[in-house]
Amino acid sequence: MTRFQKLALATTLATFLLIAVGGFVRAAGAGLGCPDWPKCFDRWIPPTEVSQLPAHIDPALFNFKLAWIEYINRLIGVVIGFLILASTLIAWRDHRSDRRIFHPTVAALLLVAFQGWLGGQVVHYELDPRFVTVHLFVALVIVILLLYATLNGFYAAPAPLRSLSPDRRRLTLWSHAVIALSLVQIVLGALVRGSIDLIIENSPQLARHFLVEQVGLLDHVHRNMGLLVLFACWALVWFTRLDVPHLRRATLLTALLATVQFFAGLGLAYLALPPSLQVVHIACGSLLLGGLATTALLAPRLAPIKA
Repeated sequence: MTRFQKLALATTLATFLLIAVGGFVRAAGAGLGCPDWPKCFDRWIPPTEVSQLPAHIDPALFNFKLAWIEYINRLIGVVIGFLILASTLIAWRDHRSDRRIFHPTVAALLLVAFQGWLGGQVVHYELDPRFVTVHLFVALVIVILLLYATLNGFYAAPAPLRSLSPDRRRLTLWSHAVIALSLVQIVLGALVRGSIDLIIENSPQLARHFLVEQVGLLDHVHRNMGLLVLFACWALVWFTRLDVPHLRRATLLTALLATVQFFAGLGLAYLALPPSLQVVHIACGSLLLGGLATTALLAPRLAPIKA
């Protein structure tokens, strides 16, 4: 592999990992483990005991475990930011004439800078669901851009849509449609989670197994949309039943991820929101989107097997 291929692939995988880590931070209740930004308790390295807190900070805000969970999350984000910067520099050096590689890499870098600022707003507004939702959406856009640049580093330009066979054209269009559907579903899920946080804040005495039903219509739409995404992903498997191995594997993996995510969502609804399932749900959601994007990008690039 070339330098760009290695670094872009590593950066894309690391970004998927960061999204999963962000899900863990949320599930652990560590989103405000550091109540300020970019520092943590006004220190570049979080305190390890109350005596290390600056005088102007209320000791009641300090929780060693939550502070370090959030701090490690931020450190991983910084490392990935530098990985994206390095990918951009190599893309400029080796591929700046190829806009399919250079432009999405630069766009990802610019969005990372915006994402850093947005992370500060999430902390400043104390996990306001609107900012949390936008924060997640931007992370997903970044990872799709990185995946697009990475696959373009491995494969030639796609064939024009009109030149594809009817089956391959249908697969390409369907996969793009499912991506859009999945993005809406993920945003709905973030809004449901934000609504639950507000319910907990306003009614802390409410038992956890009653929280989801308090969300109301938004949760019902989210569940039904999840079922629709699940069926759509398995339809992609049907579309590729006689196609090339790479596409068959991509669509099958995507459908399996959609299945795990769907049942993890049911588990969250009926098992009082266990943190482990929250992490599985968000991790599978991001990987599902990655699988769909891979299918959409490979469909017009790989020649089908003759029947």
